[in-house]
Amino acid sequence: MDRRDFSMGTVAIAAATAIGSASPAVGAPRRVGMSDVARVRQRFDDIIASDHRHGGQLRIEEASERLADEAMALQGAGTASQRVRGALYGAAAAFRSSAMWAAIDGHRFDAAEDHLRKAAKVASMSGDQMIQFRIWSHAGTMYRHMGKPGEADAANHVARRLGVVRRDPVFASLGLARHGAIYAASGDRSAALRAFKQAEEAWHRSKRCDDAGRPSWLLAFYDEAEINSLAMSACLSLGMWAEAEAHGHRCLASLRGHMHRSRAIATARLARAQLEQREVEAAITTVMSVPEDSAVNHPRVVGMLAGFGARISEIAPHSPYSAMWYDHDRAIKEKRR
Repeated sequence: MDRRDFSMGTVAIAAATAIGSASPAVGAPRRVGMSDVARVRQRFDDIIASDHRHGGQLRIEEASERLADEAMALQGAGTASQRVRGALYGAAAAFRSSAMWAAIDGHRFDAAEDHLRKAAKVASMSGDQMIQFRIWSHAGTMYRHMGKPGEADAANHVARRLGVVRRDPVFASLGLARHGAIYAASGDRSAALRAFKQAEEAWHRSKRCDDAGRPSWLLAFYDEAEINSLAMSACLSLGMWAEAEAHGHRCLASLRGHMHRSRAIATARLARAQLEQREVEAAITTVMSVPEDSAVNHPRVVGMLAGFGARISEIAPHSPYSAMWYDHDRAIKEKRR
């Protein structure tokens, strides 16, 4: 997958060219084929690349929603085989799932739930279990962020019951790791730790298989760094500060270069783990290394930094290192205006 930073303007123009060109001339019979599907899927890779670069942005959500509608419009652009129609439903569901993820990442939960309803309906017509897994696994994450661990558990179980999880240990690993974070959010420490142990075991089994047939969205982000990121989130929920810090260091050491959004989130979480252990100097040094673009523009990172600021005011309000943070935070807030 191309890891370049795609601007959303480029994505929108390319999408209009690729998908709009599929419209037949008036009166001209046309057959929609897999070449049309391939052009649609390339736009999905562009969306994924932009998400990893920017994350949570309304423009990514809106572009994904438009592309989902345009993929569906191809269903009426001409005749097509059942295979092509299924692939188009799958592509529309993929775009809708990216709109859903952008809304989740931006904490626009009402919009995310609306995308979930639409994505689940279209995905059920596609027969594509991989994209169905993505949708329901995202739903589990959405409900976890909303503070609804019961609904998160139910949604993630839908994903984990799909046949693709039994066939592919990467899907099994991701489902388990996300469930570990859900268990932690509900305060079930033993279930969380067990889930992460099983996630790591499934990940190591996957190394004996090649990646052929796995979707680009999965290959683009899921690896040991993501397992450690989810484990760090779980340990923070459980108050296991030292363990969270250890997972944070392992995550940051192995994150791939294109994972800009994930690096900012992991850095903010690591700073919180250090702060809770009263390692004030280390925590301030870490939190001030969160990239400015994410600190200013990414909704989830903005919320994490606000939480960090509230805790530093409680734990070490008069530390000289805290004064450095206050100055840094004021400068960041000025740039958000």
